[in-house]
Amino acid sequence: MTYAITQTCCSDATCVAVCPVNCIHPTPGEPDFGTTEMLYVDPRACIDCGACADACPVDAVVPADRLTGGLKEYEEINAAYYADRTPAPAVASPMFHPWGGPAFTRSLPADFAPLRIAVVGTGPAGMYAAEDLLLHTNAEVTLIDRLPVAGGLVRYGVAPDHPATKGAGETFARFHSHPRVRLRLGVEIGRDVTVEELAAHHDAVVYAVGAPADRRLGIPGEELPGSVSATSVVSWYNAHPETGADAVELSAGRVVVVGNGNVALDVARVLVMDPDALAATDIADHALAALRGTPVREVVLLGRRGPEHAAYTSSELLALKHLPGVELLVDDRDPRTGEAIDTAAPGDRAALLRDVRREAVDWTREPAQDRRRIVLRFHSAPVEAVGTERVRAVRVTEEGAAAGAEIGAGLLVRAIGYRGVRLAGLPFDEATGTVPHEAGRVAGLPSSYVVGWIKRGPSGGIGANRACAEETVGTLLADAVAGALPSPTGTAQAFRKLVRSRSSGLVDARGLAAIDRAERARGRDAGRPRVKLATVPELVAAARGGRWRRPVWRVAA
Repeated sequence: MTYAITQTCCSDATCVAVCPVNCIHPTPGEPDFGTTEMLYVDPRACIDCGACADACPVDAVVPADRLTGGLKEYEEINAAYYADRTPAPAVASPMFHPWGGPAFTRSLPADFAPLRIAVVGTGPAGMYAAEDLLLHTNAEVTLIDRLPVAGGLVRYGVAPDHPATKGAGETFARFHSHPRVRLRLGVEIGRDVTVEELAAHHDAVVYAVGAPADRRLGIPGEELPGSVSATSVVSWYNAHPETGADAVELSAGRVVVVGNGNVALDVARVLVMDPDALAATDIADHALAALRGTPVREVVLLGRRGPEHAAYTSSELLALKHLPGVELLVDDRDPRTGEAIDTAAPGDRAALLRDVRREAVDWTREPAQDRRRIVLRFHSAPVEAVGTERVRAVRVTEEGAAAGAEIGAGLLVRAIGYRGVRLAGLPFDEATGTVPHEAGRVAGLPSSYVVGWIKRGPSGGIGANRACAEETVGTLLADAVAGALPSPTGTAQAFRKLVRSRSSGLVDARGLAAIDRAERARGRDAGRPRVKLATVPELVAAARGGRWRRPVWRVAA
């Protein structure tokens, strides 16, 4: 028996580090690392020890003989990666592969005084940076987030029906109560504390503020009600406290999503899947109530280019193909779509659509009420959101039709990427939506560093932040050893007093634990893993041990 890596792989390479026979590739030292969609187990080398499964933070590694349903395909996917690769010869070493000497690339001298480092942002990028600092140095870390709860994109960006991926949050959560960590949640940089004040109280500051803005389509009608960003939809169904319960209106049978990346697939899947299945997740109460009463029966995913250029990963498409009660359909009105699928080589992304039904969809007809489906429409771009009071249709390009085609829809969702936003006090590159830096060091600002999407742009999943954080932390520690970090003028106690005087909703580690208990208790009452508190007042009240009467979400008759 061998193990196989499956859909939820986050590619952070934790499994690589514990494998005794070097059977998981690509490894961080190989050229392909960071470019493949996932990591793969070599069935010829695997010795069935299970170390990788124990270490995986997202439960993606499974014994091949236990794979069922759609996951069964991953046994072949793992093996296919090695089909044309010659395994490296075994060498005489305890690990059966070259064993180099120990290297400590991110460390401080033993007699180095503890650094006080602030990490702004508690999503994956910030937590990988904090983990690196805590495990490799004796630094004291202050974790700061503008929301009164930690988690970032793990809590508010991962789809609710991906609980294994959300499991990465449990891995990070163990550091919230670390003896060298201080949590300062509900503190917004630029509102409560300035960049200069933050730097004055710490030896260094690492900004992991992500890319919270969405990209615009730039088409007429984009500002109409019923035209929203995927960011808003994802925040809405994940109970983000800055997104209201009424942020998304599901009032028509069809939704058009512009884009075909993983976020677009997440939105499509959540909108049409069985609400009873979602009821077993931590989806927002208001979203679950809306989805139980929604008339939505069809989601159209628009891709500007062909299926061979689709931005989604193969694993997410495979999951869509096996979604219970939902048909996946390819609109092949454009002949280039079918040609790309039929001529794709085995293993190519377009080849995965070969067994998906194709049809030249008649967009003048309303979606059937007795079925749910997701339609992939390639070689098609939006040119106008049509409507007066709100969106009623989307005009799109169509081969051979000068006027294009009009797809009736009550909701237009743009899912064409994220973008970083300027943080007062930090330099900002408007062209890339990132903070200019050198290996993580902010240009022109001693003791300031960046990590994650605000550093490299909105690319890469959870695991990509591990290598990104390693680089930034390495730069920070090299600067510390070189004496390039200005000494802080304020103490840790002074910073605590400062944020207490500025933030009305400050939450510490004890308060975060109280929020977690409250949400899990609500979940037990509802027969769910947790019911998230969906507003800032709810979160702050729970952190302080107060009671908040949960609203009952009902669908209007």
